[in-house]
Amino acid sequence: MALPVWSQVKPDTLVIDGVTVIRDNEPDTVTAPEKKGLFKKLNSSISPKNFKTEWGIIDAGVSNYVDNTNYAGSGAQAYAPGINDEWLTVNPFKSQNVNLWFVMQHVNLLKHVVSLQYGLGLEFNNYRYKQPVRYNPSPGATLNPPILSLDQTPGRTYKKNKLATGYATVPLMLNFSFTPYRLYPFELAGGVSVGYLYASRNKTITSDEGKKKARDDFDLRPWKLSYIGELSLGIVTFYGSYAPKSMYKRGLEIAPYTFGIRFRPVSIFSKIEAN
Repeated sequence: MALPVWSQVKPDTLVIDGVTVIRDNEPDTVTAPEKKGLFKKLNSSISPKNFKTEWGIIDAGVSNYVDNTNYAGSGAQAYAPGINDEWLTVNPFKSQNVNLWFVMQHVNLLKHVVSLQYGLGLEFNNYRYKQPVRYNPSPGATLNPPILSLDQTPGRTYKKNKLATGYATVPLMLNFSFTPYRLYPFELAGGVSVGYLYASRNKTITSDEGKKKARDDFDLRPWKLSYIGELSLGIVTFYGSYAPKSMYKRGLEIAPYTFGIRFRPVSIFSKIEAN
């Protein structure tokens, strides 16, 4: 037979000079502090500062271009004799854009809703061609020599054929924050960037030559002015750029653009720890 047992903790009663003092003997209850998960940390409130600096930002996306070249014109034929609109067709899934921003800074302009955003970084673009085109790094001393040609070597097959460009870039944007008191707010930014071409090369991998790299400017423009934009949704930021002027100095009317996702590996974890 099981007998139910009830226990009741009675308070202690003490009478001192006619005053009754009752002490509660119930055990103290300790409430554990609420643990904040990652979602709550990312949505926690902050006190925004007039200056905000981010380091080590990385972009990963796609490089492509808008081709408005008149291939029947004399300029295009001088740059690449016999060229047509299929020569410079790129593989969109293998043409990549990677940007490394050493520093990005925000300066408050209006109640932390509008800020000036600027930085310094390197922009890398790879254009993977479908056709076996080759850039000539030594075109000769003649005026407007041919630079581009179609490789028609019998029996040669291509595993890789790309044009790679590198720019030192300075972006300048106006940033609009719709939730400025959140750790990762909803933001929209737009502006321009100026890039200087410091490196360009044509890399090929063929069945008989193996890996080869031809380094030259290939009559590319040394400066690139682009329209740029960003959209931040919490910890996810999308970016895009478009250069309305051709990336070539002559012959070809090719306007490059990029889009992708931005990663902030340094600032994300530093902000989470700080909060």
